[in-house]
Amino acid sequence: MEVIQNYGKENIATVFIARTKSGKLIEFVESFQPNLPIEKKWVLVLSVMHGCPVKCLMCDAGQQFGGNLSKEEILAQVDHIVSRRFPDRKIPTDKFKVQFTRMGEPAYNNAVLDVLEELPAQYNAPGLIPSVSTIAPEGRDDFFARLLEIKNKYYKHGKFQMQFSIHTTDFEKRDKLIPIKKWSFEQISEYGEKFFVEGDRKITLNFALMKDYPVEPKVIDEYFDSNKFLVKITPLNPTKKATDNNLISALDSENENSIDKLVEDLRSLGFDVIVSIGELEENQIGSNCGQFVTAITKIQDVQ
Repeated sequence: MEVIQNYGKENIATVFIARTKSGKLIEFVESFQPNLPIEKKWVLVLSVMHGCPVKCLMCDAGQQFGGNLSKEEILAQVDHIVSRRFPDRKIPTDKFKVQFTRMGEPAYNNAVLDVLEELPAQYNAPGLIPSVSTIAPEGRDDFFARLLEIKNKYYKHGKFQMQFSIHTTDFEKRDKLIPIKKWSFEQISEYGEKFFVEGDRKITLNFALMKDYPVEPKVIDEYFDSNKFLVKITPLNPTKKATDNNLISALDSENENSIDKLVEDLRSLGFDVIVSIGELEENQIGSNCGQFVTAITKIQDVQ
């Protein structure tokens, strides 16, 4: 893997653009939480595919799909970022999050599981917390069964974050946003019942709030146990696909109080709620979820 460009701002976020042996481009991200030093929190966001076959309506990564990345290609992304700051592979960070959320659906690539098995031995990182975010595609039961085994073996006591990207409680509109066969809420809930054990982080239900794509607290409460699941709410990131599909964020990135009633209703049902807006400058950098792939392709075309 050859890193050919990077964009960003030190201590906020950097997007790395790399060319794999196949000649295709991937991207991965290093980001920081505002006002927290690297010793407190450090986040790496990895690609697991060349593009993505799912084609979610708001994600630029789905414009083309060129296959899965290998275990070595995924680990190379981690190595590149870690070696710039900690060449001895000793990572003195309280919360070292490695997220498989940049390009591609993790559940379609078994190499993600191989990487999860190897990460603890690759680095001296007591604060390591992998995070797998998935739309829960149908037909990948073997992947999710093995993921559960890996979590229980390597990442006990809150050292793993599981996230399901749902975005709306309207089943028909969910199918429109995420146009593949996927687990129902009932199936996600059943898996969560097996996945979660005492001491784990709660499983995240992620909603990028969009106008005309409702999120009904009573529906969430009907299917999910608030003792095992929490709700994370984010703005819809500004992507080309979101604009093309007339998707508009229902959360004002400069005013999280705009969704006070939704948050209050969820909390009244017993759910922990995280409103995650992040650093607005990341939108300009292109480091937020779903961003930047189209622009990178144009860069490749002119080189």
